[in-house]
Amino acid sequence: MPFNSIFAWMMKKRIHQIDLFRKYPLDVQDELFQHLLASGATTEWGLKYHIAEIKNYEQFKRNVPLSNYEEIKPFIDRLMAGEKNLLWPGETKWFAKSSGTTADRSKFIPVTKESLFECHYKAGKDLLALYYENFPNRKIYKGKHLNVSGSAQINPLRIDSYLGDLSAIIVDNLPWWAEIRRTPSKEITLMMDWEHKIEKIVNETIHEDVYILAGVPSWTYVLLNRILESTGKSDIRDVWPNLELFLHGGVNFKPYRNSFDKIISPVGMNYIESYNASEGFFGIQDVVDSDELLLMLDHGIFYEFIPMNVFQGTSSQTIISLADVELNKNYALVISTNGGLWRYIIGDTIQFSSKSPYRFRVTGRTKSYINVFGEELIVENAENAIANVCQLTKTAVKEFTAGPVFLKGKEKGCHEWLIEFFIAPDNPEEFAKLLDWELRKLNSDYDAKRAHDLLLENLHLKVAPAGTFDSWLKSKGKLGGQHKVPRLSNDRTILEQIYLFIK
Repeated sequence: MPFNSIFAWMMKKRIHQIDLFRKYPLDVQDELFQHLLASGATTEWGLKYHIAEIKNYEQFKRNVPLSNYEEIKPFIDRLMAGEKNLLWPGETKWFAKSSGTTADRSKFIPVTKESLFECHYKAGKDLLALYYENFPNRKIYKGKHLNVSGSAQINPLRIDSYLGDLSAIIVDNLPWWAEIRRTPSKEITLMMDWEHKIEKIVNETIHEDVYILAGVPSWTYVLLNRILESTGKSDIRDVWPNLELFLHGGVNFKPYRNSFDKIISPVGMNYIESYNASEGFFGIQDVVDSDELLLMLDHGIFYEFIPMNVFQGTSSQTIISLADVELNKNYALVISTNGGLWRYIIGDTIQFSSKSPYRFRVTGRTKSYINVFGEELIVENAENAIANVCQLTKTAVKEFTAGPVFLKGKEKGCHEWLIEFFIAPDNPEEFAKLLDWELRKLNSDYDAKRAHDLLLENLHLKVAPAGTFDSWLKSKGKLGGQHKVPRLSNDRTILEQIYLFIK
């Protein structure tokens, strides 16, 4: 039987399983919850919090505290040194360097065999299964799949373990049937030097028959432009005529869509969004031309939620299960996983748009917002506003960050935006005015604080020279892969750091 027929059969089989949790979400979550409890009961964490005695969700909330990285870091340090049965049964050999922060100190998230295969690999199949559901009879397994991924290295504490970007851990352990369709070679994919790696990828892939791209939009766009420069072409379809799908995640795609349409002819090209992190794979776009993501309920993850209007980190008192969420309300995401994370606050916020099935949008980070003046500006507002203004002005943004300008004497406060463009506006002042207006339309709190310029002035825009954000990321050892620039900050730390790289 040809590979494509076998592949299509596998995808249809998986759709039946996805349909199960679309129809019976709470039953699937409850069964998974009981499995997690049974698995974690005899670990050091499980013994500490008497997980074996837990019979229901309310008892789980009473027995097991909320956690963040600081709470579990001592356990992770011991796991990296080779201890076993701490957070999850058995040995943990892989540790994903978190891409959810660009702070100086790295986070290393444990990746167990169960989380790798039952979460991340299953999610890879799900991306393609849901694509097949929307576009039946496709032949995407005929061609190559190009994944713009990160790098990994040997754990300095033990030679039988390694750490790095989650994407690199996934690539390094791919099953043979996935590996034979992947490009570039594993040796190039796992390279540490991102700038050198880009050139190697270009040289190896321009003669391949690529059907699928996967990666973070910003770095994928950089790669595609280098391919066009190298080949002298103006459309990626002239290099890869059978390219039909870009699987993207990590950041909101809206600010990048116009840029991609300029270098990939839109006819027959499809874009599918996913929401994945080092801690787990949470959502996949299952409806074409939608900005909603289907909550993946059988990936070894039990979900809880903290309303953001009462969010106080690990001291939060109001925590609810999936059964009690409300639509269009902002929640901090809390997860317990087969990777050994227990009631872990990952730092992301979401809003549900549907409960039948459970679909949602990512709205930002619990610490990535600006609320110095009561404006409550979140990342979703910022990214949607940027996308709308780029559409109006025919511009394209590469990276941006924003922070407050504090009240000083008789001077009013405002928001300061530092933006690096792929295609810069002819009139930056007009761009700033449009951006400010879009933010006012999208956020009533921001609009109220901007009214009559009484508290907040029109935002200040500073255009960053090409390469500014890359230089800053490189200085922190976070250039390339899935590393992201914080979009919004409640202070000026990030802005001031990046300004040091403007010459």
